[in-house]
Parts: sequence; C-alpha cells; structure tokens
Amino acid sequence: MKDLFYMGGPLFMGILTIVFIVMLAWAIYHFHPVLLKQKIDVSKKLSTLKHIKTIGSFALVTGILGQLVGLYGAFEAVEQAGGVVVPILMGGLKVSMIPTIYGVLIFLISLLLWLITDFILSKKSE
Repeated sequence: MKDLFYMGGPLFMGILTIVFIVMLAWAIYHFHPVLLKQKIDVSKKLSTLKHIKTIGSFALVTGILGQLVGLYGAFEAVEQAGGVVVPILMGGLKVSMIPTIYGVLIFLISLLLWLITDFILSKKSE
C-alpha cells in the first residue's frame, strides 16, 4: 500500500489523504449530535452534511488533476527520448491512474456516507 502511495506521487496522494481525513472528520463532527440523539434542526443538519459530497467531489477532481500532471510529465519524457517501447509506456500509464483511482474511491466513500446520513436524518424527521 505504501508503494502505491509513492508511485502515485506523494504530492497528490498526500493531498488526497488529507482531503479524505477532512471529509471523515466533517462527517463525524456534524453527525455526532444525531447519534447522541440530541435535539437538532434536521433541515439545517442536512444542508451541513451535504458538504460531504462536495469534499468527495474535490477529491475526485484532485485525483484526475494528479493523473493529468503525471501524464504530462510522461509525455514530456517520451518526447525528449524520441521514442519508447510500449511496455514502458503502458507501465507509466498504469502508474498515472493511481491518484485517479484513489480520488474515485474517496468520492464513492463520501457518497456512501452522505446517503447513510441523509437516510438516517430523513427517518428522524418523519
């Protein structure tokens, strides 16, 4: 797992990890009163928790940006070398997909968290 982190580029993988931690902290902090069965304004809480999806979307876009920056660097290296064998090029393309996959996973987790919190809050308002 650590190897994938470094292969994906520590800069973008680090940013994505920070975004993931922020998203989890946001969800826990704002959903904690619901779990403790404190009196809350459901509509206000729903509007606050929708930011989970926004943070997940940011992770998705950051992952795609990480891939594009990696591809740009790879294409620049191929241009300077004047050519490259196909297996090396495919290996580089495979590595460039790592931040995108990580960003998509964070986005999917954010959607799942949002769906769960939305469902629970909708049941609470009934």
